[in-house]
Amino acid sequence: MSAPVDLQALVAAVGDGLMVCDARGAITLWNPACERMFGHTEADVLGQRMDMIIPERLRKRHWEGYEKTMATGITKYGHDVLRVPAVDKQGNSLSIAFTVAMLHDADGKVSAIAAVIRDETERFNDERNLKKRIAELEAALAARP
Repeated sequence: MSAPVDLQALVAAVGDGLMVCDARGAITLWNPACERMFGHTEADVLGQRMDMIIPERLRKRHWEGYEKTMATGITKYGHDVLRVPAVDKQGNSLSIAFTVAMLHDADGKVSAIAAVIRDETERFNDERNLKKRIAELEAALAARP
């Protein structure tokens, strides 16, 4: 028989951000990896909507998708990774990737969404620089006689 898992210790120890939001979008769980990634402490965010990490230009679209997901209980991001821009406490841009898990109440209704989040800013910037360099090299080759 396996040993019981201390879920609080697991949530605190994992390297990826773990965030849970209720049906209204209020944050109910924010692990230390989220604190490192976004700069907001757990005390700063608990009970708040996640607007502090969503770039302002994307908030309307985010909340439309969130509300639809809560109403239907359907998301493709349980398996497919979603890559989006985000912002940290200082307003710096981040590139994050995440999947979600729908959490249900005793009646089977969606009650919350859990997100597993990874900061991919460095990978995103490296990929963008590589694509730029490839385009420059292709242009240089095309300009050769």
